[in-house]
Amino acid sequence: MTQTPQQARIRIFDTTLRDGEQSPGVALNHGQKLEIAHQLARLGVDVIEAGFPIASPGDLEGVSRIAREVRGPVIAGLARAGRADIEAAARAVEAADKPRIHTFIATSPIHMARKLNLEPDAVVERAVEAVRLARSFVDDVEFSAEDATRSDWAFLARIFRAAAEAGATTLNVPDTVGYTTPAEMRALFAHLKAELPEHVILSAHCHDDLGLAVANSIAAAEGGARQIECTVNGIGERAGNASLEEIVMAFHTRGDVYGFQTGIRTRELYRASRLVSRLSGMPVQPNKAIVGDNAFAHESGIHQDGVLKARETYEIMQAELVGREAAVLVMGKHSGRAAFRKALTDLGYALEEDRVGPLFARFKDLADRKGQVSADDLRALVDSRSDVPQTFALEGFQITSGMNMTPVAFVRLKTPDGSAEATAHGDGPVEAAFQAIGRLTGISPVLESYRIQAVTGGGDAVGEVSIGARYGEISLHGTGVATDVVEASARAWLRIVNQVVAGMGKSRQVTQASV
Repeated sequence: MTQTPQQARIRIFDTTLRDGEQSPGVALNHGQKLEIAHQLARLGVDVIEAGFPIASPGDLEGVSRIAREVRGPVIAGLARAGRADIEAAARAVEAADKPRIHTFIATSPIHMARKLNLEPDAVVERAVEAVRLARSFVDDVEFSAEDATRSDWAFLARIFRAAAEAGATTLNVPDTVGYTTPAEMRALFAHLKAELPEHVILSAHCHDDLGLAVANSIAAAEGGARQIECTVNGIGERAGNASLEEIVMAFHTRGDVYGFQTGIRTRELYRASRLVSRLSGMPVQPNKAIVGDNAFAHESGIHQDGVLKARETYEIMQAELVGREAAVLVMGKHSGRAAFRKALTDLGYALEEDRVGPLFARFKDLADRKGQVSADDLRALVDSRSDVPQTFALEGFQITSGMNMTPVAFVRLKTPDGSAEATAHGDGPVEAAFQAIGRLTGISPVLESYRIQAVTGGGDAVGEVSIGARYGEISLHGTGVATDVVEASARAWLRIVNQVVAGMGKSRQVTQASV
């Protein structure tokens, strides 16, 4: 979107990898977090909050890896207002081209009295010490007042002013429990803007407990915020965070009303949404604005007639604008490797040659079964590619089941010792397949969640299975795609098994932070 003199620039601060990962059931390993971070950089976010380094050695290493390998956005690490937290964050982001330390302390009466057991003066003192320490490591320091929207406005202005004097460059106002309203948020930011130095950036961080996170974020911008903190698909603790794609497209579509612009490459929005959904195991509801399956679908006859005559009758934005191609890309069993690579490039995937080969083999297998392979089929194949060492790989399977029959699964795997086969029973064909895999690998995680959805339409639709599992104290997530549900389930389960072998996953015992 071309900037005009009337348009103010809004920085997009993405916290999918920190606040979003705190969603119950989400467990991202280092490779998955890095993959999302690279996509966020392609998306054009201004800041990536890569994690909470003090939470665990693994989280510190995950943030460090992003800081070393991802270029473009500012890379931030979150830290409570304490020496250990801030030093850990400093170590984590030191390799970034543009490092930021984001430190916070609670400022509402209930948090200061009940959680911190501190008087207001002591809270201000601790905030100032934290900002000064952070500033000794980096030039870019953000300070957040946790539960700001339930704080006294005069005290909020006081602690922000002190933080700015200590060296904070961005001052963040979190609606930590999703309590405020747009009118209150707009007025609060207008008040703070009048009270604080002009050189600092005011920021908003909204939660969706009342379904107002996006509206509150936009109201904050109207009041003077020039940074908005949000997550892809709106994932986050409890009801989630403000949705990045909804905020960006509201500004883009209604620039005539809001007068704001961002640096987001909107055609990367849908790809980012699918990637986060797949790796986090959190599905996007069909009616989700911008990225839901039904966001650009029309079933009403009146609507269909209107769209056929002129898309603008019922579509306020084009699907292509957010990366959802309206045209169907068709490939088939006669398509060659060059055409396959060209199709992937057209869809925005830049893959190394050693990854194209295995994908092409799976594409040919899928084309033999389907005849024609659509763009969504290809996306599903690429998105399900493994970033986990393939100690075990599926070579074949067969299921026997029916009414009044106990399902039996025959599975053949490629193992470090060559091909191996096993047969097992189960309450259903999927469980039977899992039991057979367990016999062959010696690894039997505990199933915690199972989700299946059709990636494409029609009777030969590609199905995507998403599984959450636990192995000891480690949480794991796997996905698999195939035209056969049992095959997709087996592929997802093997992904989890291979993660166990590789020592991947996320401990269930980590410190969490709310801002």
